[in-house]
Amino acid sequence: MLNVYRRHGLNCKHRDRKFRACRCSLWIDGTLAGKRIHKSLHTRNWERAQGMVQDIEAAGTLPEEKVTTQSACDSFIRDAETRELKKATIAKYKLLFERLRDWSDTEGIKHIADFTLEDLRRFRSGWAYRNFALRNQTERLRALFTFAHDSGWVTSNAAKKLKAPKTVVPEVVPFSTDETDKIIKACDAYTPKNNALRLKALVLLMLNSGLRIGDAVNLERTKVADGRLMLRTQKKNVHVSLPLPPDVVAALDALPTTSTFFFTTGEAQPKAVVGNYQNYLRKLFKLAGVNGAYPHKFRHTFASRLLSQRVPVENVSKILGHSSTKVTVLHYSPWIKERQELLDEAVKRTWGKIATTKSATKGNRQKSRLGKSAATR
Repeated sequence: MLNVYRRHGLNCKHRDRKFRACRCSLWIDGTLAGKRIHKSLHTRNWERAQGMVQDIEAAGTLPEEKVTTQSACDSFIRDAETRELKKATIAKYKLLFERLRDWSDTEGIKHIADFTLEDLRRFRSGWAYRNFALRNQTERLRALFTFAHDSGWVTSNAAKKLKAPKTVVPEVVPFSTDETDKIIKACDAYTPKNNALRLKALVLLMLNSGLRIGDAVNLERTKVADGRLMLRTQKKNVHVSLPLPPDVVAALDALPTTSTFFFTTGEAQPKAVVGNYQNYLRKLFKLAGVNGAYPHKFRHTFASRLLSQRVPVENVSKILGHSSTKVTVLHYSPWIKERQELLDEAVKRTWGKIATTKSATKGNRQKSRLGKSAATR
């Protein structure tokens, strides 16, 4: 017979081995199939421990050693590195797994197979993410448990039933011409002066290329040649090639040649460079007196200008480095003039039909009344 008992830690004020309210680990002690059993159950939940003991006694033997959450997460990361996922992607997985391990330790869930759907719901409820960030984190959590299921460490994938959160595509509002003029003018008044020149070149580059801030601030000098920009984007690894206006090329050429990059020395991590320039731009927007500004708005402005000039959405999608035209339409649908004009024409074509339908209906009613009158006579 196996007995469950609470093994209190040194910092716990309780000493009763049957006490249930504290969070100290639970162990079993007794005999099974004539052998002495004395080991940890790797849980702090009393009801869960009782259920485990019942399963062990029913089977007549201890279950095979389960894979811990720590081991499952480490194995996933090794596989991700083998598959050559991007460092930024792996970093996001590591951050999520670190939080999962901390949470599971608090809840007394040591093994990946011990997680239930309700456990995952409670873990997710503590996140501060919203909208697409929440959806992406949910997908990463699902990926871990799918990996564990495929590896045979869990019999059923609890995360598969974890419903995806509702997402709302935010409204795209580009900079107005007046706002861009204010931002460019504010570059001349920016301090310290050594950053003013770089910021002006960066603003002009982003306004005329639609680059994401990560690609822009880490742009290598070799990627601009003969007035053209040619690079593979960091996020989607999509090839982008487009001409740059002479004033943008001149602004880039005017930057001090201190490294093989335009805006950084190349010594700092790309993510750190992005963080620094986000702070610089935040200060610039405040100096320009432009409210609601953020770096990605330069990209929105570039895209909306192209679409307003009737550039086909397929071409705009390629210029922006989108993986599909669906992404372009999703975010910039209001700016696709041809699309809007087709919708307008479709609505206008119904105007005459509505009046005709009303007249036809009125005529049919009159005929119906005349027919009834004749039948009565």
